Amino acid sequence: MVEIKTPEQIAKMREAGLVVAAIHAATREAAVPGATTKDLDEVARKVIADHGAKSNFLGYGGFPATICTSVNEVVVHGIPSEDVVLKDGDIISIDAGAIVDGWHGDAAYTAFVGSGHAPELIELSRVTQESMWAGIAAMKNGNRLVDVSRAVETYIRRQPRPATGKYGIIEDYGGHGIGSEMHMDPHLLNYVSRKRGRGPKLVPGFCLAIEPMVSLGTPHTEVLEDDWTVITTDGTWSSHWEHSVALTEDGPLVLTAVDGGKAKLAELGVKAAPDPLG
Repeated sequence: MVEIKTPEQIAKMREAGLVVAAIHAATREAAVPGATTKDLDEVARKVIADHGAKSNFLGYGGFPATICTSVNEVVVHGIPSEDVVLKDGDIISIDAGAIVDGWHGDAAYTAFVGSGHAPELIELSRVTQESMWAGIAAMKNGNRLVDVSRAVETYIRRQPRPATGKYGIIEDYGGHGIGSEMHMDPHLLNYVSRKRGRGPKLVPGFCLAIEPMVSLGTPHTEVLEDDWTVITTDGTWSSHWEHSVALTEDGPLVLTAVDGGKAKLAELGVKAAPDPLG
């Protein structure tokens, strides 16, 4: 069953989303050469505490940290560690979440550590981020879940191929419903699968975490012995972007974007819903 939220519940999710946005801002600043991924986790813990929120990652299924820190070939669920020291030229995807009064926010971004990144890495992150926004723009009243998947996949497939030959849309992980829990129905593929059908209709109160994950090679992954860290099977580097989005009577509201998605959606010809927090 898909959980449909009231406007009041969406407002609480917006509060949680702004905490996640604050985590992103703080960890982005801290993701410099010489920092450990454990350092970034400590930054995130402080932000959550300062906002009087709770972590929805820490302890989730036994996960031992506040954020996921996925470096280079790690796709998702990288565990922060004192042993992982960021180097000039690395890329890192940071996935963070927060709970406010029982309502969840969840978002991820890819950052460039230092300088000197290869053009294909910069383009990989851009393509992944823009495909996420294409999916967000497809969150329209009357559309179906598959329309979001199609928008993400179509954007990626239409981009020029990288020097490595192709973009791999990660198959084993995708987006999800979000609300009173972090992961809820429905599961959102980042590509169209005929086996899944069209999925539920999008209506006001429908909330999704839209999160494409794309590699410079394979769409396939494997999980390391820690039972969390997910890497590409061919060792190619990957990017991960995510926003939590609520569909309202007035259109989509990007809960984890500082401006609610207003500026970016306007570029795509979509009007963002008013911010319930003003």
